[in-house]
Amino acid sequence: MLFMVIERFRDDDMVPVYQLLRDKGRNLPDGLEVVASWVEANYARCFQVMKCDDARLLQKWLLHFRGLGVTFEIVPVVPAAETREVVTPHIPAA
Repeated sequence: MLFMVIERFRDDDMVPVYQLLRDKGRNLPDGLEVVASWVEANYARCFQVMKCDDARLLQKWLLHFRGLGVTFEIVPVVPAAETREVVTPHIPAA
């Protein structure tokens, strides 16, 4: 499954998170993969597409960030092409 992980940094301060990543790495559990990642220009949020078959892997990973002033929103997502395959049969003919 794919998940959009939206990180919000308290006071737009991503430095504590980046320091953790520098010092200890991503600490991804086996089976959890970062597909792509973007940071908002004002440093308020980070957007990551992550892939795993067990959402508990995300929960395990998130525990590494406790106390750093970051909150997470996790949204299961489906690629648009796959969604189109599901929806197309339900579109009335022109």
